[in-house]
Amino acid sequence: PPAPTAVPVLAATVEQKNVPQQVRAIGAVESYSTVSVKTQITGELTGVFFKEGQDVKKGQLLFTLDKRPFEADLKKAEGNLSKDRAQAVNARVQARRFDALFKAGVVSKEEYDQMQSNAEALEAAVASDEAAVENARVQVLYCSIYSPINGRTGNLIVHQGNMIKANDNPPLVNINQVEPIYVAFTVPEQNLAEIKRYASTGKLRVEAYIPNDTRGPAVGTLSFIDNAVDQTTGTIKLKGEFANADRRLWPGQFVNAVLRLRNQPNAIVVPSQAVQNGQQGQFVFVIKNDMTVEARPIVIGQSADGQAIVEKGLAPGERVVTDGQLRLVPGSRVQIKQALIPSQPSQSGRLEPPASSRPESTQEGNRTQEAQS
Repeated sequence: PPAPTAVPVLAATVEQKNVPQQVRAIGAVESYSTVSVKTQITGELTGVFFKEGQDVKKGQLLFTLDKRPFEADLKKAEGNLSKDRAQAVNARVQARRFDALFKAGVVSKEEYDQMQSNAEALEAAVASDEAAVENARVQVLYCSIYSPINGRTGNLIVHQGNMIKANDNPPLVNINQVEPIYVAFTVPEQNLAEIKRYASTGKLRVEAYIPNDTRGPAVGTLSFIDNAVDQTTGTIKLKGEFANADRRLWPGQFVNAVLRLRNQPNAIVVPSQAVQNGQQGQFVFVIKNDMTVEARPIVIGQSADGQAIVEKGLAPGERVVTDGQLRLVPGSRVQIKQALIPSQPSQSGRLEPPASSRPESTQEGNRTQEAQS
């Protein structure tokens, strides 16, 4: 009988090299802090001293309110304080005089007690007036509203000339601090022990890959591990802190987050597209010296950036099929069209599902398992 026709395939050589051990996730950019600016008094807005969307500094004047009613209240409180202070001084003098007269037996105990009571009441009134003056001064200060942080202003809600109420909603403006900035992301709880172990030895690098940005990732450090696992999702929240001096990261933006744990030395690596799924688990087609293939079971540790780290089942230098598996069964003769170099880490930051989740791999694996059976 004629020899079976060789199946054309693409192949790659199994490599052994140092591979970064990492955790990948979808991240959301969060401002370092957010302040909703509100007024603490009710009055007319008389001045706005910034443009919406403008950067502002801590302590910069943002708004002014009409001071006149509050300055009038301050003058009134100061007048009451002056009056009661004068009366308190006179009452204390009278109390000392009645003290001497009482000791001399000139006035009764009742008259003496009344004079002492009057003096104490006026001193209490002075203390109350001082508090009223201080409160009135604070109200005047509230007429000028300053930025509490460095940040970027948002949409201006209220404009000059409007009457505004104390602590009313919506706020006058929201300010987001964007230097530094956070990227928040969640990882499966199975990664927690490993992350904590490496985090205890030093700061872990976090990379944020921005969609449609060709400049490479923004680089920060892991700054937060939540204090509890979300039992609903089985994940834990992490945050990376980024200096963000170039403002590449923006609050509310979605990015691809990569948490770098360590470099795994001497890892066995194959292209992710070589890994197939069958009823018995994951496997690859290994090309033997006689140009036939065998379906060899493997154990995958981690898949990222187009690479799969093989924990068990392959040796460096072996060749595996990366394309054309649909036409193969164990023992098939193959012809290599070209050899692929194992995929290098992507600079796009695009997240790639592990080989076990690719539907086309499942189809190929099922076909192979049928052939094996």
